[in-house]
Amino acid sequence: MSAPYEIRLIGDPVLRQRASEIASVDGKLVRLAEDMVETMYAAPGVGLAGPQVGVQKRIFVYDVGEGPRTIINPEIRESSGEWAYEEGCLSIPGLSFDLVRPKEVHLVGYDLDGNELSIEADELLARAFQHEIDHLDGVLYIERLDPDQRKAALRIIREQKLSAADLADAEVGAPAGRSGGFSLR
Repeated sequence: MSAPYEIRLIGDPVLRQRASEIASVDGKLVRLAEDMVETMYAAPGVGLAGPQVGVQKRIFVYDVGEGPRTIINPEIRESSGEWAYEEGCLSIPGLSFDLVRPKEVHLVGYDLDGNELSIEADELLARAFQHEIDHLDGVLYIERLDPDQRKAALRIIREQKLSAADLADAEVGAPAGRSGGFSLR
């Protein structure tokens, strides 16, 4: 059986746009989250944001080993520390780079029952949150790489011919869509 959604790849304009806030939780949103979890597992990945499946809504799903979870309208309120870790993205298949991000974050948002969430996260979970929120803001993780890593990533992407349009924008330093579909390599 195939995944409910096809994961959008670098070059797809939906990955470069800020997703819209979600006003209410209904059955359609719950179904979307279930389908996103199924798509994430099929990829396989540890996170997947709405834009990665072509849905411009502020929702992401994740599973860092404790079962699938959904966050609606997430926001990072605080962050601290630094942690370098190899990061990849389902929307940029085959690439991964060491990337420094804050080690700890305080995330707020809502669950599928409409309950307010407040989560203190560190290391892998904090990274997954940051990666997926980047996607919701239209930013891909390669935008966060240091200049040498970014050059290498763009060269590989060019060689893979994934997206001439994203490469042109990325090379001039335009803001890119945040990478959704966090994966580990």
